[in-house]
Amino acid sequence: MTQAFIHFFSSFPPVLATIIMSALPLVERVALPVAIVAYRLPVWEAMILIIAGNMIPITAILLVADKFHKWVSQNSGFFGKAWLKALAHAQKKFARYQKYELIGLLIFMAIPLPVNGGYTASLIAFILGLPFKKSWPYLFVGTVIANLVIAVLTVGLDKIF
Repeated sequence: MTQAFIHFFSSFPPVLATIIMSALPLVERVALPVAIVAYRLPVWEAMILIIAGNMIPITAILLVADKFHKWVSQNSGFFGKAWLKALAHAQKKFARYQKYELIGLLIFMAIPLPVNGGYTASLIAFILGLPFKKSWPYLFVGTVIANLVIAVLTVGLDKIF
């Protein structure tokens, strides 16, 4: 799969491919190793590109989720009711994590697993009712930590610092 993935992006300039990969769900966590190993970008450059790419969907979701929620709730009839029911169910499930809020969100985001990426963390912030100004900095720090871990696993600690 990695080879097919790299092949698809081979027609893109490495910088653009790196940003796009890091903004895509499910593959955002492999973008850094691809940038360093396949594209041979310097670690510092790859990190900056990856973090920028990761923050694009995070920012978009945080800015749009509440507006989408209000629109669907008011204008979508059956779908709106189903949406509200699903959201209420998710909020009930996440209620026990409410006390951890921002630190929990940061820790969740900082663990570099495929499902712990920006999309999921942004949706969790929305479900918990965390406003953009409060959640964005924590998601940013979590993104930096996760990518530092991935960089260390990719090239080793001695090549990072």
